[in-house]
Amino acid sequence: MADKKQTQISTHDAEVEGKTSTLLSHMLELRTLLVRCVIAVVVGFVVGFYLLCSPAMNFIMEPIESRGISVIYTAVSEALTTQFRVSFIIAVILASPFIVWQIWRFIKPALYDEEIRLIRGLFVLALFLFLLGIVFCYRYVYNLAIDFFLVAGEDLATPMLSIDKYVNFLFAFLLPFGIVFELPVALYIAAHMGWVRYEQLAKFRKYVFFAIFVLAAILTPPDVISQIMLGLPMYVLYEIGVQVVRVTKPGSMRRKKKEEQKST
Repeated sequence: MADKKQTQISTHDAEVEGKTSTLLSHMLELRTLLVRCVIAVVVGFVVGFYLLCSPAMNFIMEPIESRGISVIYTAVSEALTTQFRVSFIIAVILASPFIVWQIWRFIKPALYDEEIRLIRGLFVLALFLFLLGIVFCYRYVYNLAIDFFLVAGEDLATPMLSIDKYVNFLFAFLLPFGIVFELPVALYIAAHMGWVRYEQLAKFRKYVFFAIFVLAAILTPPDVISQIMLGLPMYVLYEIGVQVVRVTKPGSMRRKKKEEQKST
């Protein structure tokens, strides 16, 4: 009896030690991943600052300078810190393929084949929609918003734009469009996880329409044009997402595996 009890204790200790060893191994892998990602961003920052920052700043300033408006800076360090900010964004963009690859290597062993295929497809689609939102905003909405604000203030004052505030305005204007264009992907994930159903989304369509334009008013500067130009694509994307949910079957390999384990 004593030998059996001692064997059980030894087995339990071995299991605890194995779990602890696995956890420590994962933590070390995560630390290595973070270090590599930071190094990639630092390298990207150096490349971005010395090689790409100047062309990027010219591209950013083009909508304003093409309208004959000069950009100024009102603090000694403002121009340099703005270039640092732009260089950091460039660094993240340059390092993003490496960062995504590192994260994928870390999580892939824990995924089923179905989940691997699903995540790959969703990642490509999400990246495409995000870039599409950014391009749509810059190409069709941003210049309209610039013209609106300049016309609205032309009888009041002479425009002298701070470089820091202008760059902040640009990125704050573009980013919401990229995020909002992810709506079909978000709805598909919610439907796949069983969180929403087609009937629910169709039932609350009119409330969603109102909420979308309220959100568009919050995310965009206070002008009607940019609010409509964000609200309409959002609602179209919502309708696309609703139709995607309509043909999506809830369930995942992980949930099925758990159900099989419970039944056995």
